[in-house]
Amino acid sequence: MSIHHDTIVILDFGSQYTQLIARRIRELKVHSVILPASTTLKSIRECSPKGIILSGGPASVTSIGRPRWAKEVLQEEVPILGICYGMQLIAHYMGGRVGEAKHREFGRSELTVLDSSDLFKGLEKTGPFSVWMSHGDRIEKLPQGFKAIARTGNSPIAAMKSANHRHQFYCLQFHPEVAHTSHGKQILNNFVHGICGAKATWTMGSFLHNSINEIQGQIGREKVICALSGGVDSMVAAAMTHRAIGKQLTCVFIDNGVMRKDEAKQLKKVFASQHFHYRMVDASPHFLKALGKTSDPEKKRKIIGRQFIQAFDREAKTIGKVKYLVQGTLYPDVIESISHKGPSATIKTHHNVGGLPAKMKLKLIEPLRELFKDEVRELGKELGLPVDMVQRHPFPGPGLAIRVLGSVSPERLAILREADSIFIDELKSQGFYRKTWQAFAVLLPIRTVGVMGDQRTYEHVIGLRAVTSVDGMTADWAQLPHDFLGKVSNRIINEVKGVNRVVYDISSKPPSTIEWE
Repeated sequence: MSIHHDTIVILDFGSQYTQLIARRIRELKVHSVILPASTTLKSIRECSPKGIILSGGPASVTSIGRPRWAKEVLQEEVPILGICYGMQLIAHYMGGRVGEAKHREFGRSELTVLDSSDLFKGLEKTGPFSVWMSHGDRIEKLPQGFKAIARTGNSPIAAMKSANHRHQFYCLQFHPEVAHTSHGKQILNNFVHGICGAKATWTMGSFLHNSINEIQGQIGREKVICALSGGVDSMVAAAMTHRAIGKQLTCVFIDNGVMRKDEAKQLKKVFASQHFHYRMVDASPHFLKALGKTSDPEKKRKIIGRQFIQAFDREAKTIGKVKYLVQGTLYPDVIESISHKGPSATIKTHHNVGGLPAKMKLKLIEPLRELFKDEVRELGKELGLPVDMVQRHPFPGPGLAIRVLGSVSPERLAILREADSIFIDELKSQGFYRKTWQAFAVLLPIRTVGVMGDQRTYEHVIGLRAVTSVDGMTADWAQLPHDFLGKVSNRIINEVKGVNRVVYDISSKPPSTIEWE
């Protein structure tokens, strides 16, 4: 799609923030693409980038094991922005000196701007203001032709730029892409629009138009099935594919036995309101039997991934000569599942990415693979989907199997379904559902002592999780009122047989993930 839009190429050196850089650029309505640090110069040029960003990363430029990359990029006549490790890399290869900092900087730091002519143009003040640091090395000596344009107490060269107009280098020791950095969006805007001159043409309307053309070109006249879970991702993928190929599409909802309370009944009404053809299949016996007493979360995810594919293979046979399977895979799923775009660490396997079998009978189509959750919601509005569906909280493909911590059984699923239903009902009735990005209950693999009716109990524990976020890559725990949490806890303990304790999760992402497994 970069041929239709000005593009910023991001070379990934392993930072967990790389995807946030891409997201922030897209918020500026400019197309961005992440490529592995090892990408060849030829492949980078094929993207016709208006600018290049070198991401952060866990390595040190002074270490032997640093990532391999096409250092010829530094000779390109487009603006280059180095962030954290990317800044140190530029300094190292352009003749500067990088050394270990006397004091590492992790977290907030106070930045003072020394030059506000371009990268820091338009800021309310020159500082000091808060920025987010994450580094152990620092620039000890500037490369020839460079000058410092910002500093912190620990880093005299917290930002720098080159004076050579043929090769424009801009470097930041801090991370402008994270929400904790004041003026981060303005700094990126100055680079993307001001320095690179990229045009703001990347919208979900343009994405939809281009995607429909691509889907039509890929599928031709073949039959397609879509894995329909009822969540916003699969619904948007289905609606977009249906707009592209119409009656060639059959949507299939697989009841895997680990859905929420009354999920299938509610979704049947939603599906009936849409124009695409759909089928609902109860495959819960297959899933629950395959899960057995498995307690390892990675194994559970992969088991469910295999079972989904087997179920869709069975359905494809009944439909006849189906060649493609559409899934609502998102960019965060890909980033967290496999290090396919650089040396970043695998966080967890998503059932619809890393959990798929090596050999599949159906060819995958993932039209949302490069989008973040908020972009998908925008796309859903563009497609005219109901607001309630577009704003629905994310629900993991493995369902309640990864919210029942430990082994999965019908009895434990029943407890969790009731507790989760109470939590969501109260969030909606009290007006907190739309104010949280995701909320759910988990069943912990422990029991605790309690007292009910003057008798000792030894029963299950429910954990409640609610977070605020923009794209799911980072999240803060939702500070719900104490009296609200008290009411939810009281209802769960009184109404759900087998539970005598409720706890609330107050961890953020990172260091935690949103889901518990």
